[in-house]
Amino acid sequence: MAKPGTATNQVLTRLPKKSQDADGDGIISPQEMQSFGQDPNPTVTAKQNYTAVKYGNDKGTLRFGHIHKKGDVTSGCMLDTPDGRHQFSLDIDGQRKGWTTSTSPGNFSLVAGEDNTEPEDTIFINAVNGNIDICATNGKIRLQATDIELIAVGEGGSKGHIKCTATETFSVYETKKIILDSKSLTKITSTGSINIAANTMMKIYGSLIKAVTDACSVKNSKTNGQREVKENNVVSTTSTPQQ
Repeated sequence: MAKPGTATNQVLTRLPKKSQDADGDGIISPQEMQSFGQDPNPTVTAKQNYTAVKYGNDKGTLRFGHIHKKGDVTSGCMLDTPDGRHQFSLDIDGQRKGWTTSTSPGNFSLVAGEDNTEPEDTIFINAVNGNIDICATNGKIRLQATDIELIAVGEGGSKGHIKCTATETFSVYETKKIILDSKSLTKITSTGSINIAANTMMKIYGSLIKAVTDACSVKNSKTNGQREVKENNVVSTTSTPQQ
C-alpha cells in the first residue's frame, strides 16, 4: 500500500476540475476559475487551455488550441516546422482574434489559374473593411500583366483619388503614347524647371491662352498678370530646383 502523500494516491487538487469549464468551450477562463474559488494562473491576462492537442514529428507539427509564446493569443489551428518562423496559424482570441497568419523565412509562392481563360478573375483579394498594404521593406514591387488598371471609385472630395509619391524620380519610359484626359483641370507645376520638346511638331490650343512672366511681379500687366505670379510663384522647402 502506498504511503500517504505520494503522487500515486494523493488527489492533485491544483488541477482544475472538468466542471469548471462552465461554457463548455474547452477553455477555462480566469472568470470561470474565480467562480470556483481559484485564482487565475499564472496571470489574469494569460490564456489557459486544457484541451490542446498536437500531432507531429521532428519535421513538423499540427497543433489545436496552441497558446502563443506571449500567452496572449490562442491558435485554433497551427501548422509549423522546427523553425518557428515557418508557420501557418488560425488564431481565435486575444488581439489577433480571427486572424490568419503565414510566416516564412524563405519565399512565399502562389500559383493559380492553369485551367482558366484570360478574361476570368483568377486570384481575388478583397478587404471588406480597411486597407490592403503591400510592402517590400528591402526590395522592389513589380506589377506585370497584358494590361494594368488602377481604378478609384470613392465619391466626394476626400475619396476617389490615385496618388503616386516618389522621393526621387517618377519616370515613364519606352511607351508609344501618353494620354492625359481630365474633365475640369490638368495641372503640371514645378518649383524648378519644366522642359517641353517635340522633334516634329507641337500643337497648343485654347479658347484663350494667357502667358505671364515674372516681370509682372515688378509691374502689373493690363490683364492682371501679377495675380498669376502670386498664385504660381510658390517656393517649396521640400524640393531642390534643378541646376
